[in-house]
Amino acid sequence: MYTQNEKTTQVDVSDEIQRSYIDYSMSVIVGRALPDARDGLKPCNRRILF
Repeated sequence: MYTQNEKTTQVDVSDEIQRSYIDYSMSVIVGRALPDARDGLKPCNRRILF
């Protein structure tokens, strides 16, 4: 809950959504889409093999 001592900042909703989407999409690209340099496998392929 909000108390009087907390510091709040106003943020434009469209800016926050755009920033959050870019952060999320980059984590998905790095975590799922790019193959690992060690073996050339994507994480989902590695889970299937091991």
